Amino acid sequence: MARFNFNPGPAALPKSVLETAQKEFTNYDSTHMSVLELSHRSKSYEDIHFEAVKRLRSLLDIPEQYEVLFLQGGASQQFAMVPMNFLNSEQSASYIVSGSWSEKALKEAKSIGQAEIYASTKDTNYTKIPDVHSIQNINEKTAYVHLTSNNTIYGTQWRDFPETDTTPLIADMSSDILSRRFDVRSFSLFYAGAQKNLGPSGVTVVVADRQFLEKSRKDIPTIFSYQTHVEKHSLYHTPPTFSIYMLNLVLKWVEEQGGIDAIESLNKQKAEKLYDAIDHSNNFYKGHAEVASRSAMNVTFTLENKELEELFLQEAEEAGFSGLKGHRSVGGLRASLYNAVPLEAVNALCSFMDDFRHRHQ
Repeated sequence: MARFNFNPGPAALPKSVLETAQKEFTNYDSTHMSVLELSHRSKSYEDIHFEAVKRLRSLLDIPEQYEVLFLQGGASQQFAMVPMNFLNSEQSASYIVSGSWSEKALKEAKSIGQAEIYASTKDTNYTKIPDVHSIQNINEKTAYVHLTSNNTIYGTQWRDFPETDTTPLIADMSSDILSRRFDVRSFSLFYAGAQKNLGPSGVTVVVADRQFLEKSRKDIPTIFSYQTHVEKHSLYHTPPTFSIYMLNLVLKWVEEQGGIDAIESLNKQKAEKLYDAIDHSNNFYKGHAEVASRSAMNVTFTLENKELEELFLQEAEEAGFSGLKGHRSVGGLRASLYNAVPLEAVNALCSFMDDFRHRHQ
């Protein structure tokens, strides 16, 4: 039986990437050792490390004045590292709150300094992205504006990012990085946990303007300073070597698919297919997000009642579909359509949904 992986993260990885990792697992590059065993100071590992940086720069068209870092701790650690580095007692930070993860980022910032909500859609249960086209009336002492580009739990996504003039814009892009093209120069810093589109869990990518990084505080612990990791090329301490190796394989796979533009086109096709199944179900399936804010990465929807949802999940699991249960905080159903989820899987899910509806409507 085929198995279709719609898990929200850790998520699906390309089959060819897994096969390459399996082939090289015990003997990487004729070293007769696994990447797991290689010293992070060895040439074999450093080749992987810097090749991954080069590939990411090329795919995202990252300008030379931006640093690329491979860190640990996931986006959750970045929630704290950002204000630790850029928020001082004379400044405040503005957060655009569009879901649970931006709530958590705001909470961490408040534990370090002054932070406020610039805009929020909590009153609508996060069914949409805040209507913010440009950041206005920002105090000159605002250190930065922070947003979350895609909201995995609620299934919403920024279509276009707000303009902030001279105020630094920071983004958590954990769940949609590498899924579409965007202008890196719009951001002073963005970060992403790898376990959605970049690779396995364990490594977090941070991309930041070098001039912005120079403004970071000097009175914080060494390990939490971005400058520490810039100076040591993300090799200040032992990095998550195997996760970075897998990240490099995934980046190579994206290149082989035709790059970001090809990936974005396929992601659009997958999302349109699934939303069409929801919209033409005569309200049997109901989407959570408003149409203008729908995510191409996480499709969230509900059925008439919990009993029907539980039956759907049971039959879906038996039919080979994994990861369709909605987040515990909102319930319902969720299909995550990250880069490595093939169109075949989405077609199969739509067919299953259509069959289930005809049998239970």
